[in-house]
Amino acid sequence: MFNLLPHHYTAVVVGASGGIGAAIINQLLSSSQVGHVIAVSRQPPRIDNPHLTHLMLDVSQEQGRQALKTELASQPIHFFFNAIGTLHDDAQRLLPEKCLDQLNVESLAQTMNINAYVPILLLAALKDSFKGSHPAVIASLSARVGSIEDNQLGGWYSYRASKAAHNMLLKTASIELKRLNKQSLVLCLHPGTTDTALSKPFQNRVPSEKLFAPAFVAEKLLAVISQRTPEDSGTFWAWDGKSIDW
Repeated sequence: MFNLLPHHYTAVVVGASGGIGAAIINQLLSSSQVGHVIAVSRQPPRIDNPHLTHLMLDVSQEQGRQALKTELASQPIHFFFNAIGTLHDDAQRLLPEKCLDQLNVESLAQTMNINAYVPILLLAALKDSFKGSHPAVIASLSARVGSIEDNQLGGWYSYRASKAAHNMLLKTASIELKRLNKQSLVLCLHPGTTDTALSKPFQNRVPSEKLFAPAFVAEKLLAVISQRTPEDSGTFWAWDGKSIDW
């Protein structure tokens, strides 16, 4: 599956109980190349496999990130996939803003925290597992709406801003990690509109041929990752293998 990674590589998937995270795990476990998959989520994934270990942690909190760091104990991570993200939250009355009048500090802060701060803080916590001379692929879910160049419609203020911030933080991390490990590869990925809880309230506007099953998205994203090399570190790609402007 991955020419860059060794046989029996170690993978960590964060956000493992979500639609895309679980689908990524299923794809990884379908290959004999993987040695150990560590699934991290607040809810247990519905997957049973001898190569799978589940850690029930809330990595949106510092305590959860430190617990993950302690569990890994600086062991080399060859593949890290972040599938955490938020677009709406009924309990928190969080919805994408359509206009300036709908903006508020709480929604901006919550969206920015989950979509931008948590991914980069995870990389900071696990830095010792990425540095060295081993191949280290780091992939994190972004979104095309985080592209400043691509923004022609406006709206979705906090979500757009959080994904743009996510991309800048990952791009910056790619530069530091390259100094720590020349075999590192950091990628921001746009999965397309996927049939998960995140997109559910907005699917009625999406043509059926553009609403993707999580398994399809996982297969496509892993194919994109497999085609990249360390020279591509710090770049932004869509599910169909096309690069996206920042």
